[in-house]
Amino acid sequence: MKFALCETTLGWAAIGIEDGAICAAALPASRRAAEDAIAQWNAEGPADEEEAAPFIDLVMRAANGERVEANGALRLVGGTPFQRAVWQQMRSIPYGATITYAELARRIGRPGAARAVGQAVGCNPIPLLIPCHRVLASDGIGGFGGGLPLKRALLGNEGVSA
Repeated sequence: MKFALCETTLGWAAIGIEDGAICAAALPASRRAAEDAIAQWNAEGPADEEEAAPFIDLVMRAANGERVEANGALRLVGGTPFQRAVWQQMRSIPYGATITYAELARRIGRPGAARAVGQAVGCNPIPLLIPCHRVLASDGIGGFGGGLPLKRALLGNEGVSA
C-alpha cells in the first residue's frame, strides 16, 4: 500500500492506496495523527502525485460536505464477513440521511445485533467515503472514532443537525 496526505477544511487526512483504489483512510485530524495512521498501515511509501490526485480530490470534496460517489475508487481489504456486510450497507446510506445502529443491523439481516454493528462501524477502514458518520444511536448521536465534534461537522455539512 502507498499513501497520500492531504489537508482538508476539517484537518489532515491520510489515504491508503492500493491497486488503483482507496483501501484505507484516516479521518481528518492533526498531521501527526494522520502520519501515525500511515505508520500503522505499514505503508511502503508515498503514492506518486498522478496516482494520488483523484483520491485526494475525492477526500477533499467529501470533507467539504460535497456529495461524492466513490464507485470503483474503494477497495475493501480485510474485515470479517459481518464487518464487510456492515461496511457495504453503510455505503447505501444516502447523503444527508441517517440511520440507527439497530436499523443498520436489520438491513443486514441481523436484527438485535446493534451493538455488534456499532463495533463494526467503529472498524470502518475508509471513513468519510464509507459514511459511518451517518449512523446514529437510537437515543442520540452515538460515538465516532474521530470525535463527536467531527461527526457533528460532517453531518452539518450534509444539512443534518445532531
